[in-house]
Amino acid sequence: MTTSFMLGWEEWLGLPGLSLPAIKAKIDTGARTSALHAVVIEPFGPSHNPRVRFLIHPDPNDPGLEVTCSSPVVDRRNVTSSNGEPELRYVITTEFEIDGHRWPIDISLTNRETMSYRMLLGRSAITEQMIVDPNRSFAQPILTFDAYKNVPRRKPVKRPLRIALLTQNAENYSSSRLIEAAEARGHIIEPINTRRCYMRIGTVNPEVHYDGRILPRYDAVIPRIGPSITAYGMAVLRQFSNTGAYCLNSADAIGASRDKLLAHQRLARVQIAMPVTAFANSPKDSKELVNLVGRSGIVVKLLESSQGRGVVLAETQKAAESLVDAFRQLNANFLVQEFIKEAAGTDARCFVIGSKVVSAVQRQAADGDFRSNLHRGGSAVKVKLTRQERETARKAARTLGLSVAGVDILQTSDGPMVLEVNSSPGLEGIEKATGKDIASLIIEHLEGKVRPLSRYREKTTNKGTKKTTSTF
Repeated sequence: MTTSFMLGWEEWLGLPGLSLPAIKAKIDTGARTSALHAVVIEPFGPSHNPRVRFLIHPDPNDPGLEVTCSSPVVDRRNVTSSNGEPELRYVITTEFEIDGHRWPIDISLTNRETMSYRMLLGRSAITEQMIVDPNRSFAQPILTFDAYKNVPRRKPVKRPLRIALLTQNAENYSSSRLIEAAEARGHIIEPINTRRCYMRIGTVNPEVHYDGRILPRYDAVIPRIGPSITAYGMAVLRQFSNTGAYCLNSADAIGASRDKLLAHQRLARVQIAMPVTAFANSPKDSKELVNLVGRSGIVVKLLESSQGRGVVLAETQKAAESLVDAFRQLNANFLVQEFIKEAAGTDARCFVIGSKVVSAVQRQAADGDFRSNLHRGGSAVKVKLTRQERETARKAARTLGLSVAGVDILQTSDGPMVLEVNSSPGLEGIEKATGKDIASLIIEHLEGKVRPLSRYREKTTNKGTKKTTSTF
């Protein structure tokens, strides 16, 4: 008969099958699945016997202590994290050991660098013999990271990243600059035409095919998906994400930004100011729809318009009603928006990378036009934003989940108003107007998100030379 033993809310344990003799774990009966910190997760092996390898830093306070692990994959599973975000994770089975007791458990792999504990032990790993006392800490013997004293110290170094650039035109300004910046920083970047990708969708070994070959695993993907292929581009991007690549902007974030109605609803929910916006489905509501946004001019926008296309100004109520009726006859999905006359054809394009506005320009519409888009003939000059404008731009990008975004705001007497959030902002206008190397800042942001592999140097006895050994 197996005797029971006590667990506190935090315990030391070992994972001998992964060569991890000591790791501090949080015991969380509220979580179903156990989780282990893992970075540089790389699947390999045949589809009938898939495996995964990854790096782990057992001690949160010692990034130089790094262990390479490998294990068969038993599943890929959607797991909802503590912040409510779903994540598709690799799941492995391994034994865990605590004070001589051993059990096989399923563990999902995820990046827990921001967490206090490198492991979380969920309720599915807790057997009937374990009694959890949430008021007790370390009921079992305490281990130390001295157990890793014979593990070679590995100094993290930068490595070349393999980057996929999803674009329909690798020769346009933005794509060319991103390629130039990535190569200048020592990375390998491959332009891939999104339309020519096709996919093998499987639970364990997802693949992206291109021109008759399986694409390799990429560390990161930069999506520059044209509006005409948004739906398919998002599917391709999701598939790259399933292979383990870090996507600069996720498919869901791109979809939210491209759907103007959804974007405005999300921005409104977090109290971000914007011009009054209205939407209706029935043609009987045309007149009332126009009345909802005012009488001083109405802007009609297609829900998936870009670069100023599909955006029309009606200066009178009668013209607005006629325009709405015409769009309806075309079965177009559109919204109507208040025209902010005081902006006088100007807006500010704020370029957001991560949580920072790295540059901004004021755009002026061409004579006779109200659209300030540079593709419509507008001009741009460098501008200094107020603190409120910077915070509005950051909050808008964050609300839609975008790591890189162009946020267009109107500078009004009532404060900044968000017009649009662009998930694939062009680089030409802002780089030329400000002289800032935006492309390199994007690549630098990627480097911070994709954990570099570690290498270590070990001395050899051959004439005192050294050799560099990669962990993989």
